[in-house]
Amino acid sequence: MAAENDSFYRSVSDYYDADADMNFEARAEANPLLAKIRDDFRKITLKYPFGNALEIGCGPGFDVAWFASRYPERMITGIDISERMVSLAQKRLSTHGVSNAKIFHADERSLLQQFGPGSFDMIYVYFGALNTVADLSLAAAQIYDLLHPGGHVVLTFVNKWYWREMMVQTLKLNFKLAAARLRKDWGGYSPDRHLASRCYSPGEIKKAFRMFQLLERKGYSIVYPAWYNYRK
Repeated sequence: MAAENDSFYRSVSDYYDADADMNFEARAEANPLLAKIRDDFRKITLKYPFGNALEIGCGPGFDVAWFASRYPERMITGIDISERMVSLAQKRLSTHGVSNAKIFHADERSLLQQFGPGSFDMIYVYFGALNTVADLSLAAAQIYDLLHPGGHVVLTFVNKWYWREMMVQTLKLNFKLAAARLRKDWGGYSPDRHLASRCYSPGEIKKAFRMFQLLERKGYSIVYPAWYNYRK
């Protein structure tokens, strides 16, 4: 099982390493709908008090740099499975000149050992990074142990029940794509690159994170074009 999980995480890492080399930053910054959703995630996160935050799946460091720049009294830590993304994030922090943020190359399996129990009073995950973990329940347990008593988590997921995509692909007779999110191995958004990942239903997420108290829930794009179809 350990060897199987190592292979799984290597495939995820390789995918995002390639994404980093495909001008990911420029594509993300040019997408107005993506920016709007990101801004909403940040506003939700800022509803809750925190002084020491961890971002899981920080990518090129957009949000680590944003929080660190605006709140110099707070400590922001980011981790990502992709070495290339980590390099981009570290470069971004250097460009912003912040001293209250750090970026590490890691995945969720080693975080408790690396940081210790109760290390953070806020843990946030934007744009579905937890869709690419091998075991969601294990990830939830790690996050719970990393969180300081009274702390908060802000989690985002790629939803299994994206009805618009299912209907559109069914009408196009692309039945395999229509059912892609229902499979154990989803494969990601790209039609020509495979991302080892899985889509979750709200019920599956609630079950995995049953040790947490749900304070609020918000959904996006279940019937409208998703952020990657913003031109439509």
